[in-house]
Amino acid sequence: MINITFPDGAVRQYENGVTALDVAKSISEGLARKVIAANVNGKTWDATRPINEDATVKLLKWEDAEGKSTFWHSTAHLMAEAVESMFPGVKFWVGPPVDNGFYYDMDLGDRKITEEDLKALEKKMNELAKQNNQYIRKETPKAEAVEYFEKKGDEYKLDLLQNLEDGNITFYTQGNFTDLCRGPHIPSTGFIKAIKLTNIAGAYWKGDEKNKQLTRIYGISFPSQKELDEYLVMVEEAKKRDHRKLGKELSIYTMDDDVGQGLILWMPNGTVIIEELEKLAKETEDAAGYKRVVTPHIAKESMYLTSGHLPYYADSMYPPMEMEGEKYYLKSMNCPHHHKIYAAEPKSYRDLPYRIAEYGTVYRYEQSGELFGLMRVRCLHMNDAHIYCSKEQFADEFRAVNDMYLKYFKIFGIDKYVMRLSLHSKEKLGIKYVNQPELWKETEEMVRQVLIESKIPFVEVQDEAAFYGPKIDVQIYSVIGREFTLATNQVDFSQPRSFGLTYTTADNTSDIPLIIHRAPLGTHERFIGFLLEHYAGRFPTWLSPVQVKILPISDKFLPYAKEVFTQLKKAGIRVETDERSEKVGKKIRDAELSKVPYMLVIGERETTERKLAVRKHNKTEAEPQTIEEFINLLKEEIAERK
Repeated sequence: MINITFPDGAVRQYENGVTALDVAKSISEGLARKVIAANVNGKTWDATRPINEDATVKLLKWEDAEGKSTFWHSTAHLMAEAVESMFPGVKFWVGPPVDNGFYYDMDLGDRKITEEDLKALEKKMNELAKQNNQYIRKETPKAEAVEYFEKKGDEYKLDLLQNLEDGNITFYTQGNFTDLCRGPHIPSTGFIKAIKLTNIAGAYWKGDEKNKQLTRIYGISFPSQKELDEYLVMVEEAKKRDHRKLGKELSIYTMDDDVGQGLILWMPNGTVIIEELEKLAKETEDAAGYKRVVTPHIAKESMYLTSGHLPYYADSMYPPMEMEGEKYYLKSMNCPHHHKIYAAEPKSYRDLPYRIAEYGTVYRYEQSGELFGLMRVRCLHMNDAHIYCSKEQFADEFRAVNDMYLKYFKIFGIDKYVMRLSLHSKEKLGIKYVNQPELWKETEEMVRQVLIESKIPFVEVQDEAAFYGPKIDVQIYSVIGREFTLATNQVDFSQPRSFGLTYTTADNTSDIPLIIHRAPLGTHERFIGFLLEHYAGRFPTWLSPVQVKILPISDKFLPYAKEVFTQLKKAGIRVETDERSEKVGKKIRDAELSKVPYMLVIGERETTERKLAVRKHNKTEAEPQTIEEFINLLKEEIAERK
């Protein structure tokens, strides 16, 4: 017998060789019908794979991220089976799951896949799925695996085999298709109820443009047609909300080849949003006891060697500039500069916590293929700050930062979020992470306890920490369910030592502070990209570049329109007047397309009665108000950031 421990700590005994599916059936048949994989001792396994020792087991369903990944990887194999049946002689490279679905890279020779082929492949995949064929795992000696693919004439799989250690290799078979694969896979193809092949692309073998270009087919699948239909509706909505499309239509930002890839030019409308976000951050941070600083955009090599960024982060930094025998780097992060500010004057326990903040500009050399609108850029404006505190102060300071996140979520209408607690990997100490095992253990537990006590939803992820300490990555979701990484909250026990940062304690001894790196609003680039999608370009009034558009029906009413403009402007409201010789219907349509929150239609009645016809965005009726009433209501809405 072996002991199976469940996530809630409960332990049950089962016979040696039991599968996760057997475990699920022992609980209920209904549960077993939903289990598609399992997490066994921290690794994702087939639900049908025997467990031969005591293990901690989590049963995975479609709702679990690991479950979706397994589901989509299995569908990639199903697609490969359909491709092989329709195009004999095809050779396959790799077919992994991705964030939304899967792809498979393949060599089809001279054959070009068309949209009609995709439809035929979808039909074939659905036919194969209905056969409910099992995914069968088989361990094979490496020599036999090589022989299998030599006979098949697939040089791509043979190349993969070269890089695998001698010993047993795993094959997976479903129906008439066998593939070299580590797995895991779902129990059978019958779980796959709805399939959509979404895109055809080219991909160089191994990502090297010197190699042959393969065909890459993308797709997605679901356990029900309803979920696929909902996904396709969401995709269409996402197209409308694409921040690149809206950013252009609303004149938020632009890019230019003469400036350079990944370098954003913020237009007047975008700059208004930036200034409002900075105003919010400065108000919030001032109330929380932060002091503002400003640091230069470059620094000497020696500082980044001290911080450790050059050995760990060099690939993401721009190459150095040499001047007067010194190497200078464009700033890729603000923290070393802030550490120098801390070190500029002696500190005692009375000065702690010492909080300094900056909307700092940093430069990172993202690969050109990874650049994407506002989401992946090479110049970023970061809502950065560093808190220098004692261990005794850490919990309160870290909790206060998380509370700041929650405040911002409420302001921006972010209802769904999760904190990812990123931990180090013991095997990579001294390679990817600073080699201080005891400090890693201590600080990771400190962060974990704050999250538990604060009852903030979080998940733990291995091997994704910063090189100097554990961190929280804040994952937020837009109103249509798309996930974004907003910001980070990091603990640093390494750089205080590297920079020799100390403070004098109450008993007149010297101690080393902890550092909290935090950026609740992330960068202007990523956050405004998120907001464009989240609001579909319809910014709340306080954040809208133009808050009011005055629409005179004809030139006859321009004098009163200008009077209204002057009063609104004096009240601090962002207002424009449409003085074009166009019909008022055209002016209204254009203001609607610009997503201006309020339109003031001014004609004979408004001019005579000294009133305004107030029309809200996406509303057909206009409400009569005096100028004073409108200004008071608007100022309240803006001040409260409604």
